[in-house]
Amino acid sequence: MKVGIALNMLTKEGRTDASVVGEHLALGDLAEPLGFDSLWALEHHFTGYAMSPAPTQLLAYYAGRTKRLVLGTAVIVLPWHDPVRVAEQIALLDIMSGGRCLFGFGRGAASVEYAGFRVPMEEARPRFVEAARVVVKALTDEVFEWEGEFFKIPRMSIRPRPISHPERRFYASSVSPESAEIMAKLGFGVLVVMQNEWPKAAQDIERYREIATSVGHTPRPPIILTNISVAESRQEAQERAVTYLSRKWDSIDAHYHFSDGHLAGVKGYEFYGGMAKTYSKMKDPGFRKKATDFYVKIQIVGTPDDCIQQVGELQRLTGLDHLATEFGFGGMPHEQAELNMRLFAERVMPVLQRDRMFAAPTHGAPSSPADAAGATGIFAPA
Repeated sequence: MKVGIALNMLTKEGRTDASVVGEHLALGDLAEPLGFDSLWALEHHFTGYAMSPAPTQLLAYYAGRTKRLVLGTAVIVLPWHDPVRVAEQIALLDIMSGGRCLFGFGRGAASVEYAGFRVPMEEARPRFVEAARVVVKALTDEVFEWEGEFFKIPRMSIRPRPISHPERRFYASSVSPESAEIMAKLGFGVLVVMQNEWPKAAQDIERYREIATSVGHTPRPPIILTNISVAESRQEAQERAVTYLSRKWDSIDAHYHFSDGHLAGVKGYEFYGGMAKTYSKMKDPGFRKKATDFYVKIQIVGTPDDCIQQVGELQRLTGLDHLATEFGFGGMPHEQAELNMRLFAERVMPVLQRDRMFAAPTHGAPSSPADAAGATGIFAPA
């Protein structure tokens, strides 16, 4: 199994943005010497929820500082960008890194970000689909043109040309029924942010596999992004996870404003509107504890042996072959994040990377529909 680290640069009260970014850059600099396989950059804007507005730019920095790390985006939010520019950035990063990139794409769910980019949110899904097609075409064809609903592109060629067919290593963070068929036809893989019970995530992945197979595409194993809290004692790992994942709820609602229900009336985002009741109850200590306990349960938390067993179960259910991890979540002090990362690298990661148990992902599914029941309606994005 391949193992990576994702950098989620949440603002910290009383600290400068530059100092927070610097701490996460330091974690990124540890990735290669500690033996990680990949490094992932997020995309968010305007609120400090994750201070990573330009993922390909951030990855270009690491392309020059590393030799073997795979560099991934988790994700580029296509509706906010000109797809020709996205294709150019991908092609240049492909060359700068020697072809060691993966690219995840998504459509975003924060109205503040759509407003900031002056893009109508109700156009998100069709813009995503069309932009994805343009990016693939621009990278695949030496010369291309496009006539679509949102983009009318004259005959042109992006230069420099990529060197390694990066369009064959594209992933989508959404596997909704409405978009799964289109993503499968494009040949995109699945990048899953672990925000639901594992059997339910496995059902979503299996549905994607079925659609992909039905349209003649051989689906790749999913990449899964999760938070990690590992410590010598179960209690220490659990307390750290509860403390800092609990703080994540405030940052999520401050950015997405799920609690006010405004997304219920936005075309394509009706599902998110349904979370208003859940998020509005986060101020109640009892409900917040219940939500945090649920969220902690679906991450990787415990002793090194616990974490190995949990990743094994996650692989059995989902068939993943690449795990992307976050160690400094929820405004965790840098020293704790580094200890978390180093212990995982020393005691957990070598087993995931080298033990034959993790070498061949299984094609799993929940053992029964009951295993996937009991969802709380909680949604915690990256």
